[in-house]
Amino acid sequence: QVLLEESGGGLAQPGGSLSLSCAASGSITYIADMGWYRQGPGKQRELVARIRSGRYPDYADSVRGRFTISRDNAKNTVWLQMNALKPEDTAVYYCRASDSGVDYWSQVTQVTVSS
Repeated sequence: QVLLEESGGGLAQPGGSLSLSCAASGSITYIADMGWYRQGPGKQRELVARIRSGRYPDYADSVRGRFTISRDNAKNTVWLQMNALKPEDTAVYYCRASDSGVDYWSQVTQVTVSS
């Protein structure tokens, strides 16, 4: 069992910044893939950013150039730096880690962008 502990998020004004972190612990074999997802009010869940071993990160078109995903393999931790935030970034965010073909999900964290 892999546990994911997410932190960060909160309230920001448009144009502001927030960051999220997600640390994996427990019975980890090898986490090849970690990513961030979000679900806005009345919207479907969407992939925000994803980082896989040996590959360049993937970003949703809506966040490319504003958000940055990074990872520390030794710490099994992934971060999401969110800059130039927009009201449409308001959503619950959560991270996912894939270990040996099994997906694990964190609890949700609210990100609200409002003036």
